[in-house]
Amino acid sequence: MNITLWIVASVLALAFLASGLMKLSQPREKLVASGMGWAEDVAPGAIKALGATQVLGALGLVLPAVTGIATVLVPLAATGLGVTMVGAAIVHLRRGEAKSLPVNLLLLALAALVAWGRFGPYAF
Repeated sequence: MNITLWIVASVLALAFLASGLMKLSQPREKLVASGMGWAEDVAPGAIKALGATQVLGALGLVLPAVTGIATVLVPLAATGLGVTMVGAAIVHLRRGEAKSLPVNLLLLALAALVAWGRFGPYAF
């Protein structure tokens, strides 16, 4: 199970790192044009803050475990990213973007798995 948690955490980290870097590097108009319609309802600064949160969460999923320093940050990062996905699902539901929900729910489930495993029986 430890290997599974490493794989899931790595996949989550890559997904959130890519998503966060995109939010940090692209202007709001380009994000909206690329299919992120929700971005037109959000201030540019909030989009950048969300991107920074996702990048930090992605780093928190892997770096503490790799370095062995403050390993409790791994399940905390997973929990935070899970909460982010709950918020994303709510936003998509309110906007009538149900097609985005499966991705949000999958990422939420994977984050919950990592949080459960690293807080519980497979802690470092």
